[in-house]
This record gives sequence, structure tokens and C-alpha cells, in this order.
Amino acid sequence: MTEPEMRLKLSVLDLVPKLPGTTAEAALEQAIRLARRAEELGYQRYWTAEHHDMEGLASSAPEVLLSAIGAATRRIRLGSGAVLLPHYSPLKVAENFRLLSALYPGRVDLGIGRAPGGEAHAAMALSGNFLERVGRYPQLAKDLTDLLADRYLYEEHPVTARPIPELPLELWMLGTNVKSAGYAAELGTGYVFGQFMSDSDGAEILRAYREAFRPSVHHAKPVAMLAVSVICAETEAQAEALAEKAAEGFRDRGGSPFQGFVGTARQVREQLSDLQHKCENDEFLIVTPIPDYEERLHSYRLLAEPCG
Repeated sequence: MTEPEMRLKLSVLDLVPKLPGTTAEAALEQAIRLARRAEELGYQRYWTAEHHDMEGLASSAPEVLLSAIGAATRRIRLGSGAVLLPHYSPLKVAENFRLLSALYPGRVDLGIGRAPGGEAHAAMALSGNFLERVGRYPQLAKDLTDLLADRYLYEEHPVTARPIPELPLELWMLGTNVKSAGYAAELGTGYVFGQFMSDSDGAEILRAYREAFRPSVHHAKPVAMLAVSVICAETEAQAEALAEKAAEGFRDRGGSPFQGFVGTARQVREQLSDLQHKCENDEFLIVTPIPDYEERLHSYRLLAEPCG
């Protein structure tokens, strides 16, 4: 293993796919299985996403799934990638994740984002006029940070998100452009750039975040992750075949083409090391969209054990 490879910090982002012919129950069992295996392999975090009324995903309520993941694991950090804040009351989000933090001390990350998480009608059914609510995102995010710092006032009256855990959770903001990086810097949160969903230059986005960062009670200094798609296999040809299957799935659902790193573990880790050198990110959040649960687990294992 080369020196750059040794410095890579890797975490898991699980979209909780419900593959064709499987049930929601099976998808959730696989999520728990992935988290356990990730912990054994030394991944730093298990994060799960939030989506609504999407047939191929079983991840509508991260806080519920993370409670089950926490009970099934012992060390790995538990996080949301992301709770879609425009849909919710900041107080309720703070309460949910502080409760998780009290259940699993020192292990909880709250990642927030401003995407709708589904088609327009699903977003409207969830919270009404989403465009109006997303316009309030900066204030919602500030309210949330104030709640987690125990300095929130409603009509000049203090309101506290309880329970208050002994060990505070980590607060992160997710995004795909310089605007979200600016919000994260202003509020002093960690920042995750969704490289696998964006054509923007990750190095430029993270540089803007670091330069504008304001220290806060949440983070004393800027800390950043890149979320990337990775498909590993024993050989480059096998990895490319799995990537083609993933791309077929995206095309069938009308989604964007697969963007990511494909190859053997050594090839992928070298590419990630090069990207880290360029972007100066602290960690990678790995999503592996292989449409087969066993192959997905194998890809995560290969990436964590490049010389195995």
C-alpha cells in the first residue's frame, strides 16, 4: 500500500436500493448488513439518504433507519446524507438527532440538504409549496444551528431541543454547488460536496468553503468530504461490466448517466488519492450503485482492503 492510500478515510453512503424482485424488508436487511460489514472493514461512517415515493429506494426516513443501524453496530458513526430540511421544522430535526445522539453517544452525524428528494407531487404532498420553503433554507439552517447550540429563541422566548446528549452530534451540510458551500462556511458546519451528482469542480467548491469558513460551536475549522461513486471488482473488466449494469439501471429509471470511479481497488484508490491531492478533502463518502447486493458488498470490501 502506498503512502497516499494509507491516508484515505472512507465512509459509506447508502441509498438503500430496493432491487427488482426484492421487498422493502429485504432492502432494509441489506442496509443493516452493509453497515455491519462496513464497520468490520474500518469505514468511518455509515450515512443514509432521504428520498420520497421512489420505487427503487427504501430510504424515506433516515432517523428511523439509523436507530436500527445503531442497534446493530458498535463503533461506526451514523449519519444522514441528507435530511432534507425545507420539508421539516428545525426543532423536530434537532430533537430527532439529539435523541439518536443520546442513544448512540459520540456516533451521530446530522447532514442536511435542500433538495426535494423526489418528484414534484411527492414533495408537495410532504410539505406543500417546496419552492417557497426552499427559499427559506438559509433561515431554516440557521435556526437548526442555533437549536444545536442551545441559543434558539422563538418570539424572544428560549426553546430547547431535548434531550440534550452529553456528547454533541456533528453537523454537516451537503450540496452540489458553491451556494451550498457558502451556507456551510457561514454557519460553521462541515461540508459534503456531492461530486457524483455534479459537474462542478470539487476543488474550486471546497476551496471556496475553506476560504469563507467561520469557526462555530459545531466545527472549529473547516472539514470537508467528497461524495463519489465507486465500483470495484477483482479485474478492471469485471468492474466495467458492473458499471454498465449500473448505467442500465439509471437509464431505465430515466436518470443521469453513471459518473464514478471504476476499476480494481488499487486503481480506484490511486484515483481517489489523486482527487484528494487536488481537492484537499478530509474524507470520501462512497456510494456504490451496483444492482446486486453481494457484488456491492464485495466492492466495498475490495476498496477497504486493496492488497487483500
